[in-house]
Amino acid sequence: MLFDVTRSELADIFGEDRIATLPATAFAPSIRGTEGARLLQTVGVPTGTLQLREPDEDTGRLPLVEDVIDPEDFEGVSGEWPVIGWLLNAHLVLDPGSGRVHAFDADAETVQELHADVSSLVQVTLRFQRLLDEFTFSGGDEEAGFERLEREVERIRLETSSVDPLPFQDDETVWWVVGEEIAAGRRFKGGSPGARSLYG
Repeated sequence: MLFDVTRSELADIFGEDRIATLPATAFAPSIRGTEGARLLQTVGVPTGTLQLREPDEDTGRLPLVEDVIDPEDFEGVSGEWPVIGWLLNAHLVLDPGSGRVHAFDADAETVQELHADVSSLVQVTLRFQRLLDEFTFSGGDEEAGFERLEREVERIRLETSSVDPLPFQDDETVWWVVGEEIAAGRRFKGGSPGARSLYG
């Protein structure tokens, strides 16, 4: 694992009710024991910005790449990889062999290597979700607040990139776009300190 992420850390920050996990049965037996699948089963991710996929009601399994896109359109992609979540308009897919997480944009017919492993996915989600939950525009100077917010987003990018350069490798990645939206004040939910100080 690139990042040391634990269930207790997530629970301390967000509470148990805001952590999503996937059941072991959502994965094919050959995949369940891989590091990435185990992290999604035991540690999970905070809900909000990132959405985990719901397993199929009939089979109890996650959809596979071949269920949502034509894998022949994407070089080096297996149709057997499980689709684990959504981020913006991208399907998040786990390559159980390498442990990498890929982002597929079916509309644009593009695929990005988004994370070197699932711990990186959990870490970036944790950092952005915590920023959205805790940031406040204090003191009445909105411009200074946005400058401070932009610095926080940039700090997350730099600290993440020093360990895993993939999430923010360029301004086309879905996480880069999420960071831009946060810096612009567009992702704060109604009950958060940031939303209350921005919108009253």
